[in-house]
Amino acid sequence: MKVALPELLRPHVAGALPSDAAVTWYADGTEVGAAARDVEVLYVHFWEPSQIATAIDGAAQLRWVATTAAGVDFLPLATMRERGITLTSGAGLPTIPVAEFAVLCVLSAAKNLPALVRAHDQHAWKQAPGRSELYESRALIVGYGAIGQAIGTLLTAFGAEVTGVRRDPRGTPGVIGPSAWRPRVGEYDWLILAAAATPETRGMIGRAELAAMRPSAYLVNIARGALVDEAALAAALHANEIAGAYLDVTTQEPLPPDHPLWRAPNAIISGHSSGAATTRMAERAGALFLDNLDRYRRAETLRNTIDLTRGY
Repeated sequence: MKVALPELLRPHVAGALPSDAAVTWYADGTEVGAAARDVEVLYVHFWEPSQIATAIDGAAQLRWVATTAAGVDFLPLATMRERGITLTSGAGLPTIPVAEFAVLCVLSAAKNLPALVRAHDQHAWKQAPGRSELYESRALIVGYGAIGQAIGTLLTAFGAEVTGVRRDPRGTPGVIGPSAWRPRVGEYDWLILAAAATPETRGMIGRAELAAMRPSAYLVNIARGALVDEAALAAALHANEIAGAYLDVTTQEPLPPDHPLWRAPNAIISGHSSGAATTRMAERAGALFLDNLDRYRRAETLRNTIDLTRGY
C-alpha cells in the first residue's frame, strides 16, 4: 500500500506505521503533486487548494484522502465524489485551541483589550474601561458541533447564557434549529460563527442579520469567511450599527491590504490563527490518522468521513 504523508506527521506516526506501508514523505504543497502520483492514500495539510486539486487529479490510484482541516470546502469535493474517493477530515483536532481562541476574542471585546494594547504601544498610562462582563451575557453560537459546543462550555463557565444552533436540535436543551435563530438574533450580546461553509451557510450573516443585532453586540467568526457578507459587515461597522467584530477568517485569505475591513472601526482581524494556537495539533492529527489507517486496512468505517454532497 502506497501512502503519501507530510513531514509534519513523521515524528508522530513513523514508528507506528504498518510494515507494508510504502510511504513517500513530502515537505509542503509544492511537493504534494509528485508525492501523490502513484499512491492509494494521501494526507494533505493546509496547502494551496490548487496544489491539492492538481495532486488529486494526477493520482490515478487514489482511494482515500485525509486532511488536518476540520472544514473541507477548499478541497475538490466534486472530483472526489465522481471518482469514489473517500475523504476524512480533521474534525475534533482543533476543537480545544479554536474554542479557547473564540473565548479570547469575547474576553478581549468585553474588557476592551485592543485599547489597552494601543495605549501600551504609545507608552501611555491610560485606563480603558471594560465594555461588558461575560457573566449573565447571552451568546448565540451558530454551528453547534464539536467546536461550537466547546465554546459553549467555556462561556457557560464564565456565567454566560449560551444558545446553540444546529441542523437537528431535538432533545438538547438550549439548542435551536437553523430556521429559528434569525428572529432571535437581537437577543444576544455575542454572535459566534462556528458552522461549516456550505451552500446553505454562505452569506448567512448579511445586511438583515447585522441590522437585527444589538448595537452593543459583537460578531466573532472562527469558522469560514464565506459565512459573512463582508461588504455589509464593513458598512455596519463604519455606521456603528454593531459594537465590533473579531474575524479570524475572511473570504479571501490573506485579506488584501486595501480591503475595507482593515479600516473598519472595532474590527480585529487575526489571520486565521485560531487553529494554529496549539503545539499539539500534529500529535492529535497523527493519532487520528493511525487509527483511521488501521480501520481502512480492515475495511471498517473511517472516523470523520465527509459526505461529499453535503460538504461536511
